[in-house]
Parts: sequence; structure tokens; C-alpha cells
Amino acid sequence: MVSSRLAKRLRHYQLESFSDYFELLNNGSFPEEKQLLVDLLTTNETYFFREPGHFEFLQNTILPTHRRGQTFRVWSAASSAGQEAYSIAMILADKLGGASWDVVGTDLSARVLETARSGHYPMTRIEGIPKDYLRKYCLQGTGDYEDTLLIDAPVRKRVQFVHANLNTFLPDLGVFDVIFLRNVMIYFNQNTKNEVIGRVSALLKPEGYFFIGHSEALKGIDNGLKSIVPTVYQKSGLSKYADNRDKVEAVAG
Repeated sequence: MVSSRLAKRLRHYQLESFSDYFELLNNGSFPEEKQLLVDLLTTNETYFFREPGHFEFLQNTILPTHRRGQTFRVWSAASSAGQEAYSIAMILADKLGGASWDVVGTDLSARVLETARSGHYPMTRIEGIPKDYLRKYCLQGTGDYEDTLLIDAPVRKRVQFVHANLNTFLPDLGVFDVIFLRNVMIYFNQNTKNEVIGRVSALLKPEGYFFIGHSEALKGIDNGLKSIVPTVYQKSGLSKYADNRDKVEAVAG
């Protein structure tokens, strides 16, 4: 897979080996090449309302307990081309309406983030969107845009997409009521899982909810997250994090 995805880059630079390409990546001559490498190697398989039980839990269990007057924030931490983030946004638009809410999507690939920001998708990728959401929050393309779908502007404006690497220092994103980190940890070893979960869950508000993929587990990871139902966790209350109280309140604003 790596060879097939990068072979064109070797031909582009007229290189004879991957060792030569590795040297090119690290000599600083083409700084944009590293991001292109990431875009070529990352697999961005996702679709709207994937693993629907999570969205039902958000809609039926979490949102009814939300205190009006406070901004409800959700982070799609591996947002890929944006389908997960917009699925969340449609639910929030439906259930919270004009109340204060926002969604942040992050991903390692700059290429898929461009698609996410556009909110523009082929009609072949809309399976899973409830029919009433299609009518309320999506626009069907015509003419040159036939067979495509555009997320309606009022929903798009509530969703921000940011480039971020979960394995390094994260950008200033604020704190969140809910974090979706799904189908990412299957690619990591145990040490990396510990580091990523610690880094990401630090931005979850006390008693906030944390979603992982159905093929994943947090076994052996000490992170202050308790299992609520399979693949859904909740962060312990602020009392367990008294040493971080000032930091949490400062980030929360």
C-alpha cells in the first residue's frame, strides 16, 4: 500500500529509491511534501451517521440534560471529510435550534479538511442521513452540481474544521461537552493510545461524554473515564481533578 501510494512521488522527483525520498522529506527542500505524504497515506473511510447508536445516545440521553444558556460543544477528533461532524451538527440544530452550540472537527489530513469545509458531497455518500434531516439541512445540487449534496449554510457555519495531529501538542480548541474519537486507536500501540487518550480527554469537561469506535476499547488506560454503555464513557466529576480546577476553568472561559 505504501509503495503504490508513494510511487508517483518518486517519479515526480525522478528518484530511484524510497531512501532517496526519505532523505528529500528530511532535508527541508520541499516542506510541503510532508503534508502531501500524510494526505497520501491516511485512510479516510467514513460516512454520515456511522455507528448510529452513538448518535441516538447523543440525541436521547445527553442532550435532554443540557442546561440551556450554556454553549454545548462537541469535538469530532478524527473528522476525516466531515461527515461525522455534520451528522452531529444536524442533531444539535434539530434539538437545540437557535441555542448556543458549536462543533469542531480536526484531522491530520489537510486534503480531507478541504472537503469538510466545503460541506459538498456526492449523493452516493448520503446513505444514513435521516430523510427529515435531508429536507431540513441539505441542498440537492442541480445543473453542473447534479448528483451532489451541500450541507446548508446555517449548519456549516456552526462547524469549524482545524488541522491537528493527535500525537502532538494540540491547537487551542477549548473544552467540550462531548468528544467523538472513533476508529482511530485501532492504528495505535498501547503506549500511543495512552498518550492520545490523555491528551484528548484533557479537553473534555468534567462529566462530559467520550465516544470510541465499536471495535475499540479503553482497557488498561487510566484516564478518569468510566464506562456508561459499550464504547461510551463519561469523565469523572471535577472533584477528582481538583489540582486542575484553575486550568479547567481558565480554558472554559
